Order: sequence, then structure tokens, then C-alpha cells
Amino acid sequence: MLLIVNYVSAIITFVFSGIGLIFFLMLGDNFLGFALFLAFILIGMFISSGVKIAAQWEKAVVFRLGNFQETKGPGMFFIIPFLDEMRMIDTRTLTLDIPKQQVITKDNVPVSINGVLYFLVANPGDAIIKVQNYTYAISQYAQTALRDVLGGMTFDEILAEREKIGKAIEQIVEKEAKDWGLEVKGIRIQDIDVPEELKKMMSRQASAEREKRATITKAEGDKMAAFNLAEAAKTMFSSPGAMQLRTLQTIDGLGPTASNTVILAVPVELMDIAKKFSESRN
Repeated sequence: MLLIVNYVSAIITFVFSGIGLIFFLMLGDNFLGFALFLAFILIGMFISSGVKIAAQWEKAVVFRLGNFQETKGPGMFFIIPFLDEMRMIDTRTLTLDIPKQQVITKDNVPVSINGVLYFLVANPGDAIIKVQNYTYAISQYAQTALRDVLGGMTFDEILAEREKIGKAIEQIVEKEAKDWGLEVKGIRIQDIDVPEELKKMMSRQASAEREKRATITKAEGDKMAAFNLAEAAKTMFSSPGAMQLRTLQTIDGLGPTASNTVILAVPVELMDIAKKFSESRN
């Protein structure tokens, strides 16, 4: 934390001491001169003790004889020594860890969850007067709200709805925190721990789901391949020379490879002659 050094108090004390020293020298070495010198020193110390400086992110809650007076700062301000007391409050966004909580979900699954809470002090007077320790109070309230929210959700909802869980807890905490002079900026869920046996079951389930999707994808591919082959067969059947061209194309594709040997059991021309002879007989 940055420490703001109050040089103004030292300067005031030095100035009043200097004035007292001047009077002491002017009046000479006597009781009146010494009394004025001592009086100026005491006045300087009294005034300087009332000068306070608050950083830009700080607010000073001032109490006068035990009663709340006002909120001062940032910058330099003055309080009445011996009558006023003050307490500095940091108004920046604060971060609190929500410790790991053991929760039983709606479908009876044990889980351990932790999170983080972001908040700031919006009204320093209420934060000091209405609650003894606002940091501890909001931390405990956030833990209770987290258990209440997660206890009403299923395990699958907890895994899939982290942002929704954070918003629900934030609304519950913010409703109470406003009366304490606090403003909740956000709540985020960090880690969700489950028993090892449940992790193994989830792994097996995920593996089965992947296998299921792979089987379905393969079946869809086989279906599309069969449909395309059927369409190709119809096209070849409707075009007399299509089969011959396809055969020659296949042979041409095998030709460049030296290890392949192509043997034509029946010439293509003989197939045409046999077809024409069969048609003439009919």
C-alpha cells in the first residue's frame, strides 16, 4: 500500500517554532520570551496534528466524541485534535476469494466449488457504522449465497451455466450489501471439483458419445456414397458409351504405375458385337 507522507504537518510545526524563536530573541532571555516560544511550539503541534492527507482512492470517516460527523477526502483536510477521530477507507475495487465450498446438487452429486468476489465501498460511513467488519461480512454472505444457489441446481446445469450462477449469487449478495454501503462489481466461479469416480464415469460417457457420433457420421457417409453410386449407375445405363469410357479411364489411371498389370479378359469390341447380335435375334 502506498504511504502518503504528511509533510504539511512538519512544515506547520517548523513555521510556528520559528515564530516563537523570533519572539524569544526579540524579548530577550526572560520568562515572557520563553513562554511565547513554548506557546508557539504547542500551537504549531496542535494545528499540525489536525492536518490530514487522504490519497485519491481513500475516504476518511470522521467521528467527533464518538458520533459520526462526516466523510472527508481525498486530499488535505483538517480535523479537531483530541475531539475528532478518523478511519481511512479504501474505495478501490477489492478482491476476495470465496473459499472452496462443499455442495450437494439438486440431483445428489457432491461437488466442491470456489470463486472470487469483486466489490468496492460506495458509502464509507455505512460500511463502518452498520457492520463491524464489512470485508468479513460480505465474504461470509457470498459463501452462503453460493451454497444456496448451487444446491438448487443439477450437476449438468452447474457445469454449463457458470456465468448464470455468478449472476444469481451476485444478485443475492448485492441486495444485502447495499445496506452496508458496499457495491458488488461481480462474482466469478473458478474451479469445480468432483469425485474421482464421477470423473471416470464422465470420461466414459464422453468417449461413448464420441464413438456414437463417429458411427453416425460413418453411416451418413456410406448412405451418401451409395446414393451417388446409384446415380452414377443410372447415368451409365442411360449412355451406351459411358461404361466403356469409365473402363478406359480406370485403365489409364493404372497405367503410369509400373507395378500394375492390366489384363482384359474380353475385348470391348466383342462386348458390342455380342450385344448387337442379341438384339438382332430378338
